[in-house]
Amino acid sequence: MTGSSLAIDVSKVHGERQFSQADDVAVEEPLEIQLSSASPGGAAAKSVSITMRTPGNDAELAVGFLFTEAIITNASQISDVTHCGAPAPDSGVRNVIRVQLQPDVEVDLGRLERHFYTTSSCGVCGKASLDALRVTGQRPLTQASTRFPRAAIVQLPERLRERQMVFSKTGGLHAAAAFTPDGEITVVREDVGRHNAVDKVIGALLMANRLPAHELGLLVSGRASFELMQKALVAGLPLLAAVGAPSSLAVTLAKEFDMTLIGFLRRGNFNIYSHAERLA
Repeated sequence: MTGSSLAIDVSKVHGERQFSQADDVAVEEPLEIQLSSASPGGAAAKSVSITMRTPGNDAELAVGFLFTEAIITNASQISDVTHCGAPAPDSGVRNVIRVQLQPDVEVDLGRLERHFYTTSSCGVCGKASLDALRVTGQRPLTQASTRFPRAAIVQLPERLRERQMVFSKTGGLHAAAAFTPDGEITVVREDVGRHNAVDKVIGALLMANRLPAHELGLLVSGRASFELMQKALVAGLPLLAAVGAPSSLAVTLAKEFDMTLIGFLRRGNFNIYSHAERLA
């Protein structure tokens, strides 16, 4: 295994021919995210999530996840992010990462079960999902006035594909990227999970003190779901462009929170589902 891909022997069938050949597949490993917070009795660590991810940029993934789930609000609340535990015996990858908060940051670890129960309503009841965003204090991105030229938007899929190094070897990864109004991709991350790829991008922006990112857009290689729109909203990204289709709840969220949503961004064409005024 080298980084995010693993070479294995496969039997390839081409017409009437069958032969053995090495092939690269995307690595998928579990990651346990732990949150450590000071308490009167000392530091207490709690597992808050386990996700299947492609190893790499684990700190960004953990930080981005905690931020987009409104558990932390800025990078200054974090004291340290470290892998812990022994490497997995089969892969040598460390699959536990701990986020240590500053001593003055108070987080009720007992609330996390109720928090994730609430956010899990996505896909069950659209109204409950939108209400959960309002409860965490999310506001429409009306103040994000950045405009994005259409000529730059249509070039994004090709520019993203050029930066998808692991996808080019495996064909098995999602990608997310932050981009400027002129179409420059500033951050790109890959992962087997589309939500993980977005968390990695947002985590990178948070650690670079670039949030809220009102001057940037977000590009995703797959479809636009409610969950991805929610993460973009929390990060202050006013525009989300997807190569695939949006869901109905993603469109509803975009309209309510003044976000621009683009879908089916392919071969120079795209659909605008919400707030077309941001496209110059």
